[in-house]
This record gives sequence, structure tokens and C-alpha cells, in this order.
Amino acid sequence: MTECNLVAILISSIENPLDKNLDNGGNSCLDFKPLNSFSQPQVLLAAAVCTKAGKAIVSRQFVEMTRTRIEGLLAAFPKLMNTGKQHTFVETESVRYVYQPMEKLYMVLITTKNSNILEDLETLRLFSRVIPEYCRALEENEISEHCFDLIFAFDEIVALGYRENVNLAQIRTFTEMDSHEEKVFRAVRETQEREAKAEMRRKAKELQQARRDAERQGKKAPGFGGFGSSAVSGGSTAAMITETIIETDKPKVAPAPARPSGPSKALKLGAKGKEVDNFVDKLKSEGETIMSSSMGKRTSEATKMHAPPINMESVHMKIEEKITLTCGRDGGLQNMELHGMIMLRISDDKYGRIRLHVENEDKKGVQLQTHPNVDKKLFTAESLIGLKNPEKSFPVNSDVGVLKWRLQTTEESFIPLTINCWPSESGNGCDVNIEYELQEDNLELNDVVITIPLPSGVGAPVIGEIDGEYRHDSRRNTLEWCLPVIDAKNKSGSLEFSIAGQPNDFFPVQVSFVSKKNYCNIQVTKVTQVDGNSPVRFSTETTFLVDKYEIL
Repeated sequence: MTECNLVAILISSIENPLDKNLDNGGNSCLDFKPLNSFSQPQVLLAAAVCTKAGKAIVSRQFVEMTRTRIEGLLAAFPKLMNTGKQHTFVETESVRYVYQPMEKLYMVLITTKNSNILEDLETLRLFSRVIPEYCRALEENEISEHCFDLIFAFDEIVALGYRENVNLAQIRTFTEMDSHEEKVFRAVRETQEREAKAEMRRKAKELQQARRDAERQGKKAPGFGGFGSSAVSGGSTAAMITETIIETDKPKVAPAPARPSGPSKALKLGAKGKEVDNFVDKLKSEGETIMSSSMGKRTSEATKMHAPPINMESVHMKIEEKITLTCGRDGGLQNMELHGMIMLRISDDKYGRIRLHVENEDKKGVQLQTHPNVDKKLFTAESLIGLKNPEKSFPVNSDVGVLKWRLQTTEESFIPLTINCWPSESGNGCDVNIEYELQEDNLELNDVVITIPLPSGVGAPVIGEIDGEYRHDSRRNTLEWCLPVIDAKNKSGSLEFSIAGQPNDFFPVQVSFVSKKNYCNIQVTKVTQVDGNSPVRFSTETTFLVDKYEIL
């Protein structure tokens, strides 16, 4: 057998202390001395999955054995079965083969002749049940892809040639290496993070109260995240917590020198904001990601992962929407909530005094809200986003939320992608039919993944018909239905599979996707300067993401 034909054979086998008396001088590692030289008989020499021609796909040796020896034993195995006898084992002068056919493959145990054949058959059945746990099909390519997973599972069944007292559920637990100490550490860590966030909000609230007190006393307080003031970090942090202004994650850049303005007492208020800024920096140094409460970490990471590279102009806008949806398995929308936002980023200060022309074609009844420093009357009358004081400029080199919207409904017709899951009990378990349908024809959903939970300990599902592709995660007991794109040309599809279990085992179904088109049809069509109304080149980045999408 050549190197390329053998996919995976683990040569570095466990050394058996009972083999110390073997004579290795010019003899093969399986040329054992007589039985009376051992304190107890050796049981299992190797476990392998091979083709019907004797080609080894994966093999695990439990005694010291050369590669040539195991290849020779497996190559001789098919020739020994041409005797016309129907047994589950064959013997030679030195070893016994205990085997079980698996479609086009064999699961083979190589033992000594004095082993207990009943125990060998029981061990063989456990080996045969392990393989479907990691391989969704009993084919050579699938076995090769999960060879190391199988080897680790084999090691849990046999140690030093003798079977361990384990069952299939214990093998799965051991290979997953689930740690109680790790769970405790994560729980403590999450508690510390929640306490730190609560402390951050408390300090931000103190800063906001100080700003309001300064305004009531007629003093100039920093506004709009620090437009042209020295309180940029403190003001934007407090606004981010209270959702007055929402900032997204952005790359760390060297801080620009602040431009002082206003009375000295207002600058003192900005100095107090540095305490909050330092506190936030401390959280970041401890690994905490600081962002708005309405945009979760997972959504931000998904945006970075899926957003295609674009050419950013000096005026750049991000239009981002996030959906949270819960449906019942028998139909009916329990809750749907969508949050959207337009974030403006200006990289050239000569474009600081601009206005955004917004086109709102939404007919679903979204609630719009502008930033307090944006001229609300101008936006209501002409759909223009500009500052109340046209002499002021937008901040430079920072993402600033200028318009946000919200939609909450229980109207089923507003569901962008409907999912119907129909598990029905049969004699051998459950036949599951699941289908999707796109209700918003103007959307194009990319990287769609529909995750269906599966019962544990029953092996891989048998797939019938499927549109798209699927992945079976045996460790998490889930089936992932993957669709690269769903649009008006591919607005429906279905998946059918069978597996042992009850109908309740296949819920909740979870959906994730990303889209370059927003749901509410709110766009920025034009950007002009305040002076002269001359047009300004701009770029736009649109993302529609899932925060939670479940069918319970």
C-alpha cells in the first residue's frame, strides 16, 4: 500500500508493559512469545476501518506494531473470507479477525486467538456504533475526513489492549472534554463583566446629570458627543450608554488634539468626563468590548465578517438594521422588533457642514427619531438631516448616529423569511419536513443558515431531499441547512430528513443571515453642503443582520 493510498494510520501506538518480554531481534512486533510468558492474555491488537479490498482507511494499534505489519494483516483479511462460511470472525495461525460489514466498508478488530470471542463481539458492536456519531455517511471520504475524531473515540473504548467499561454517551462526553471548572470560570467572568457594565452606566449617569446641572445654571456644556469641544470622549461615552447617540466599533487611531472652546467651567466638566473615559479604557484593557446597548457584540462581529470591502469617500454612511423575531411552531408571530440606524463618518473637515437628503419609502409604519442636535423641523418638512446650528460642523473621524428607527409588530405579513417545520412520528422515529419562503421580494439574503436541533445519541440523520447543502454537528447535536443566497429567484425551498426522536426534539429552529439591502427602505440619496447647496461625493454601506430569529 503506497503513502497516498493510506489516508490515516496512527503508528505511534500505546506501549503495553506486557510486551517487554517480546523478542524484537529481527522479528516482527507481532511475533509474540508463547502464552505462558504473559501474566494475562492480550486481547485487542488493533481496530481498523478498511475497504472490502483490504485498503486501510483509519487504524489504531494498541500494541507496538509496525506500519508494514498492520498493512499486511489488513491486506490478507479479505482473502480469508473466501471460504464460503458465514461468520463474523476468521482466524490465522497468529491472530483472529472480528469484523462487521458497513455498506462498502468493514469494521475490523484484530485480536489474539486466546481472547474471549463474546467480549470481542460486544466491543465490535460499540466500535460500529461510534462511527455514525462522527460520520454522516459510511463512505471512504467521510471516514478520512473524521479520522482523528474516530481515533480519539477508539482510545476511549480500549486502553492497553483491554476494553474500558464505557458506553456511547460517556465516550461522547470524554471526547468533548466538557469541564465543570471552565463553566464556573465563565460564570464568574460574566458576573464581573455585568458588574463592570453597571458601574460604567452609573458613572455615565453621573456625568449626564452634571451636564444637565451645568445647562440649568447657564453654563456651556459639551454637546452632541463633543462637537468641537474637549469633552469628546466623556460626552460620547455617556451618550452611548443612554442611547442619545450610538457609536459603533472602529479601529484605534491616534487621538487628534482637542480644540478647546467655551468657558473654563465647561472645560472642567469635560475634565470630569475623563474619569468615565479612563474607566472605559480600563474595561477595554481587561478584554471588554464597549458598544451601544442596542447593538450586540455578535451583530458587530457579523458586520465586520460579512461586510464587503468598499471604497470609502470623505463622507461615508453606514445604514445598519438588526432584527429580533420569535414565531410559534404552529404559526403566528409572537414578536418582531427591528432597529435601524444611519451613522455618518466624515474624514475631511472641509465637509463638516453638510446636509443629508433622506428618502423614506417605508410603508410599514416605522418610528423615526433624529439626534437632539439635528434640526427636527428641517427633517420633518424636507427629509434633510442637518445641525440645528448650521454654523457648526459634524465631528471628524468618528462614527456618529444621526437617525435611528424602530419597528415592532405582531403582523405575520411583515415576517421577511417564514420557516415551517413539520416533524411527524413514524415507526423508526421521526420524518421531518422543513421549508422556507421569502416574503419580502426586494430582499436578498446571503449566507443563510437554518439550524435544527437533533436528539442526542441517535447518530446522523438520513437526508432525503434538500435544496442547498447541510452540515451535521455531532458534538452540538444540530443539523445546519446552508443556503448561499435567498432572493426573488430562489424564494422557497425544502429539506426532508429522518432520524430517531420525538417532535419536540427539533425545536427551537434558529435562523441567521446577512443582507446588503435594508428592510425598511430608508436610504440617503444625496449629500449637499450647507453653503451653496453644492453636491458632495459620498459612499454608503448597508447591512441587515439577525440578532435573534427563532421558531419555538
